[in-house]
Amino acid sequence: MLAQNKKAFFDYEVIESFEAGIELSGSEVKSIRGGGANFAGARILIKEDGTYLIGLNIQKYKFTTSESYDPARTRKLLLHKKELVAMQSKMRSAGLTLVPMKLYNKGSLVKVQVALVRGKKKFEKRELIKKRVSNLSLARRLKNQ
Repeated sequence: MLAQNKKAFFDYEVIESFEAGIELSGSEVKSIRGGGANFAGARILIKEDGTYLIGLNIQKYKFTTSESYDPARTRKLLLHKKELVAMQSKMRSAGLTLVPMKLYNKGSLVKVQVALVRGKKKFEKRELIKKRVSNLSLARRLKNQ
């Protein structure tokens, strides 16, 4: 796995996930493989001519020679038409949101996992934090004994 949207796993409940390709330049691929991707503020926008990933910050590759590089440029996601129609219908009917979750390698290609998600309520987030703290304290006690 090259990068993960950790905040999305905390803020949203994942309903269904899809795999999408992403249009990248060669230097962007090298930068991602070196750990230069950041999902902070990334979102997905669906337009008539396709699906776009906005706000994914990919650092400039340190050995590239191009001077005019925009790290937060809009990148097109590569999805089948059937998948796109299915996502749109589920988004409309159930009030779901489309969020980028992970960047990973599949062979020599870089793929993006996008997910249909529903926002968590504040009390659900608190319960998750309480559960983590209790599991951590239990593990510490077991380790010390």
